[in-house]
Order: sequence, then structure tokens, then C-alpha cells
Amino acid sequence: MNKKVQLQDLGNKDYKDTWDYQEALFKEIVDIKVQNRREETSIPTPNYFLYVEHPHVYTLGKSGDISNLLLSERQLEAKGATFYKINRGGDITYHGPGQIVGYPILDLENFFTDIHKYLRFLEEAIILTLAEYGLQATRSEGETGVWFDVGTPFARKICAMGVRASRWVTMHGFALNVNADLGYFDNIIPCGIKGKAVTSMHVELKRAVDEEEVKGKILKNFQHLFEAEIIEIK
Repeated sequence: MNKKVQLQDLGNKDYKDTWDYQEALFKEIVDIKVQNRREETSIPTPNYFLYVEHPHVYTLGKSGDISNLLLSERQLEAKGATFYKINRGGDITYHGPGQIVGYPILDLENFFTDIHKYLRFLEEAIILTLAEYGLQATRSEGETGVWFDVGTPFARKICAMGVRASRWVTMHGFALNVNADLGYFDNIIPCGIKGKAVTSMHVELKRAVDEEEVKGKILKNFQHLFEAEIIEIK
């Protein structure tokens, strides 16, 4: 099993370009797995972790409801935002500046073959990171992601998650609101869940937050949970 994970920080990058890049890495891993089975070889499969910040964009999961997007095409254009229907799980979400997006593209056969456990580990990496800032976050039963004050009228989501997995290879991932403009969430019913708010670290802490510091903490917690070795590549 190869537990080395190649880290790439893509900076600010267009959503579609990043999606295409994810697909290429995903295909690389799947092709090796297919070759290994067909030719009875044991070529190690690589693992990747992409950090990225997207320009304003709304994405709808494969089982999502388009009515959860509350803007017309013209209104999207006026807000400088784009829209894509994509192949991850989950409903609609927003990505934009001030948000840390992480895309682990892993061969889970290098770690464990359990999608439920994979999602819980991603949530745990965020929960542990927020705890380092004195923020007590948790899960909401039946609703993937990371939340505050679950079960109260003040329940609010700080991190959305949606993944795709095939042949135990993952793509897509999580989006943590750090210094994001939460007004963009007013244009959707986030994750298709009505009546629950979204929040960010800068709102909860009442100050701007160092995003590079947060990335480092997420990575440290991810590395611990997955027992991974992180290798940064340019």
C-alpha cells in the first residue's frame, strides 16, 4: 500500500479547469488499477491532495435539484458567478474567494475500503482544525459536512462536503468557509437543506483568519487520521 500523498496548492483556479485536472488524476489512478488487475502486476497507485480557491461558482451534484439555485443565467452573470452540474454526490453549493477547497484524490485501497469512514475522516480533520481555534464543531446526523449548534434553532454549516468514488478512487472533497462572503449563499438553498444557515471562521471568531495557517492545520490532521505521508509538489 502506498500511503504517500502528493500535495499541490493550485492557488486561485477556474472551477472547470480544476475539475478537468481532477479527472485526469482520477483516470491515472484508475488506469493503473485496471492494468494491475488485467496483467497481474502490482504497480503502486499514487494519491493526491489538491488545495484550491475558486472564483465565484455554484455547483450542483448529480442527484441535486436545480430549483435550489435561486438565480437566472442573467443574474449569475451579473454577480460574476458561473454554474456547473457535476458528478459528485450532494446537492448545490457555492465556492469562492475566502474559502478553502480541498480535493483528495486517493486510492482508498491504499488506506481502507470504506466510503463512510472516508467521509467521517474528512469531517474529523475539519472538526479537529476548528477545535484548534476554540470552535466546537460537530456532525449533523444524515447531513454530510461540519456544523455548529446542531439540534438548535441556531444550527449553521461551516464546511460542505461532496465526493465521487469509483473503483475505490475518490475525487471532489470539502469546502471550508474561512473568510468567505456569505452573501453568495443567499442565492441558493445550500446543500438543498432549507431553514439552516451557513457560517464561516471569520464570523465565528469575529476576525479575519490566516488561510495558509488553516490549510496547514487541516493537512496535519488529515495526515494523522489517514496515517499518510504528505509530499509537497509544485
